[in-house]
Amino acid sequence: MTSSHSSPAPLPVHFTPALARVVATVSVGFVVTQLDVTIVNIALARIATDLHASVARLQWIVDAYTLAFAVLMLSGGVLGDRYGARRLYAAGLVVFALASLACGLAADPNLLIAARALQGAGAAAMLPNSLALLNAACRHDRALRARAVGFWTAAGAISIAAGPVAGGLLIAAFGWRSIFLVNLPLCAAGLVATLRWIPAPREAPATQKPARSLDVPGQLLAVIALTAFTGAVIEWRPLGFAHWAVAGGFALAFAAGVAFVALEARVREPMVPLAMLRNRTFSAAVLFGLCVNLTYYGTVFVLALYLQHARGQTPLQAGLAFVPLTGGFLLSNLASGHVVARYGTRRPMIVGALIAGAGYALLIGVDATTPLAFVLIAFLLIPSGMGLAVPAMTTAVLSSVEPARAGTASALLNTARQAGGAVGVAAFGALTGGAQAAQVVFGLRAEASISTAILLAAALLAGLVKNDPAGKDPVPAGGERRAASQRGVETSR
Repeated sequence: MTSSHSSPAPLPVHFTPALARVVATVSVGFVVTQLDVTIVNIALARIATDLHASVARLQWIVDAYTLAFAVLMLSGGVLGDRYGARRLYAAGLVVFALASLACGLAADPNLLIAARALQGAGAAAMLPNSLALLNAACRHDRALRARAVGFWTAAGAISIAAGPVAGGLLIAAFGWRSIFLVNLPLCAAGLVATLRWIPAPREAPATQKPARSLDVPGQLLAVIALTAFTGAVIEWRPLGFAHWAVAGGFALAFAAGVAFVALEARVREPMVPLAMLRNRTFSAAVLFGLCVNLTYYGTVFVLALYLQHARGQTPLQAGLAFVPLTGGFLLSNLASGHVVARYGTRRPMIVGALIAGAGYALLIGVDATTPLAFVLIAFLLIPSGMGLAVPAMTTAVLSSVEPARAGTASALLNTARQAGGAVGVAAFGALTGGAQAAQVVFGLRAEASISTAILLAAALLAGLVKNDPAGKDPVPAGGERRAASQRGVETSR
């Protein structure tokens, strides 16, 4: 960074090769974190046979990753803001690679579950800090940031869709352990690219304000609240809401959440400044993300049951039916950056929510004999709307906070989205009532009705977002400007 007496570096006005390299580098982390959400599902039958794993152990092989990922993401973002996003992102790649190696070598289910939890910890360090690095590379340019976020989101969407296909090919050729070992070259490439293409921060001037406190009590309360909540959601469907573990988990989450808010209101340097939550654009965008993930992940879960149990399709046929989701996401993600650059963030969020809501509305009247072509129209509308709205939502979150809080803001957004997805799967899965065709159809119709209403509410939430047109983020004048510039460099550490 230049000294405090130097003029600030010029702001980029084009999608330069240097920025493209940063986008590619941070997308590696997003790809591996999203890939491991879906790729393991296809291997569960082989894992059960080789490791003699029970159904409960198989569930936790999946859920250990989701739980650690969700509850540690906020701490990952806060630590990135404190020690530097570049440093935390690189550490996340290393942890994820070592955990993937442990998964590939696991000799019993318990070791595999522990290694999956360690994978989730690595993912929690990578995801929020990948966005912080992207935000810093765009230097407050909204148009650039919108395009970059579109590419980043598209990479994640492709990896989610490719997970089952890639997993099937790897298992057929090399066995189930290969789905974890494939992460090693990906993480190695990401680490090399991080060290080579993302510049290390220069030493801060002596006059810089000391680094913020880590707010350890706040982090512990956040972890307790998120662990209790996510664990209760995971066990909600198999145990029922009245079970002591589920009801107690929700009660503990509420108590820890209240204590967290009270603590953050009192401490001098909170991990999550409450002023951030009072920011209308930030809060509306985060709630929007929760709505989007709740409806989407719950719908995908129910649709997979519908295609196989109500329509009698094979797993391969059901998997191929989801291909339009990939195409819809990819095209709309890439288009979203240009739309946001021209019209701001509010309109794409509103229009995207309405398009996705129309897709859910089409599913309200389906039954086991509905032509598949009609169902596929919904499979196109839902991702097309989401792909338009999500990059705009992410851009709104990043533009609403100072650069020094980019990691925390990204972590809050993605924690809300993870929680929403978990609730969606548990709640909408419970609506199906089992594997009988009539029950699954009833569950799909109920889920589609609820999702339509939630997306309409999300469109109203989007109306609260400040509609920033293309241009630069506001930069304070004088000494505040120099401090903001320094904070922006800190996020690239």
